[in-house]
Amino acid sequence: MAVVKAAEMEAVISYIQEHLCDPLSLGQLAAYAAYSPYHFTRIFKAYTGLTPQYYVSSLRLQRAKDLLLQTNLTIRDISLEIGQQSLGTFTTRFTQRVGMTPSEFRNSPQQADTNIALLKQSTHWASALLTRTDEGAVKGTVSTAVPCEGGVTLIGLFDKPIPEGIPRRGTLIAGTGEFQLNHVQPGTYYLMATCISWGMGAVDALLPYSTLRTRSRQPVIVRPGEPVPDQHVVLYPPQIDDPPILISLPLLMERFIARMRLQ
Repeated sequence: MAVVKAAEMEAVISYIQEHLCDPLSLGQLAAYAAYSPYHFTRIFKAYTGLTPQYYVSSLRLQRAKDLLLQTNLTIRDISLEIGQQSLGTFTTRFTQRVGMTPSEFRNSPQQADTNIALLKQSTHWASALLTRTDEGAVKGTVSTAVPCEGGVTLIGLFDKPIPEGIPRRGTLIAGTGEFQLNHVQPGTYYLMATCISWGMGAVDALLPYSTLRTRSRQPVIVRPGEPVPDQHVVLYPPQIDDPPILISLPLLMERFIARMRLQ
């Protein structure tokens, strides 16, 4: 079993963030941490849940999101900026992990503002999904480690310990309190959550660097015919070892609104 030293891993993560424009090979990162590549990969994954190279690629996609909204660089130039030579590969990976194409993401702030306004105006959805129960329900409560403004909390179950792609199951609740995810298929998941305050603008929601968030360091395991223990989610300010929130949060809001309209 790999022994994980938090200070060492945090130093490596800081190094990655400061040198994101460099090649950052596995050998380079392992040498910085003074480990063999094999041992470094083991301890890094034990600490973050992700391999070093996957973590680096996640930060680079987060950088791409920032460049799409904050600059006028072309999408091709942005792909080169984050070290991706193939525009097609960049577009595919961005779409898979953010939930929309780079072009759609760049053009999404107006729709994001609309989605936030719709949720703020309609509060009847807050407990809409709490009355349903089934064998595969994952439920629990959300609280915060620090005071926060009123808003909406987004909760999802993901295949990896990073909020990317479309969650297997997701929901929204007003502020904090009880939540429930229904019809969860048997499997191993990671519970991720973050909150968007009502006063937050579209760009801040699309680039959630400062939102309160949480991630489960231990997986949530759903087994056939067995109840899932209640999950107690505590939202906290961003920490250095948190994985980037790659999924477009306004997209999750839009999907939730569409689901509520059907119901």
